[in-house]
Amino acid sequence: MISGYPIWVVLLIGCGVFCASFVDAIGGGGGIISVPVYLLAGLPTHFALGTNKLSSGLGTAASPFRYLKNGFVDWKLAIPSVGFALYGAHLGTKLQIALDERYLKYLLLIVLPVVAFVMLRQKKFPEEKREINRKLQMLIVWSASFLVGGYDGFYGPGTGTFLLLIFCNFAKMDMRTASGNVKVVNLSSNIGAVVTSILAGKVLFPIGIIAAVFSM
Repeated sequence: MISGYPIWVVLLIGCGVFCASFVDAIGGGGGIISVPVYLLAGLPTHFALGTNKLSSGLGTAASPFRYLKNGFVDWKLAIPSVGFALYGAHLGTKLQIALDERYLKYLLLIVLPVVAFVMLRQKKFPEEKREINRKLQMLIVWSASFLVGGYDGFYGPGTGTFLLLIFCNFAKMDMRTASGNVKVVNLSSNIGAVVTSILAGKVLFPIGIIAAVFSM
């Protein structure tokens, strides 16, 4: 038994998280798979979301550094975005924890197909940056970091795709720079959500760490 669950259930979660991370590495949206896997394994909704955030966060913690190494991060946009994403994720996670589990489960059943639809509808992103007023660009990027960070703390699947859509289509960033900034923001919102969930006691560490290994 691991955290009160049979070993075969934990291994099943690990296999599901592995598939989710594989899909996430190709096109994003792995949370559409991993969150239902935790729920189907029998974890209470708040623990499923908190533990999923731990495993997915650890599994993708190194992903921003490749973009940093190649200079694909706009730091004037990214540094304030970190703060906005952290705070947004903290508030989103607090709201999720405060919501009754019955209502939260019904809400997730509504949100999940909407996220899946958006993921399937995403189009090719621009390779070159386009002209935009710098102050407007800052407003768009920082607002998105806070709002989507809040969504990431509350639920999570599709966060990277939502940010990429906003950064490319509205903030007029090129694909590589947008991706680099998305990784920084997503890592920040993951940290904010994980820390808030841990402080609230909503993370099953043994299951989350084993799943993180599968995710990596």
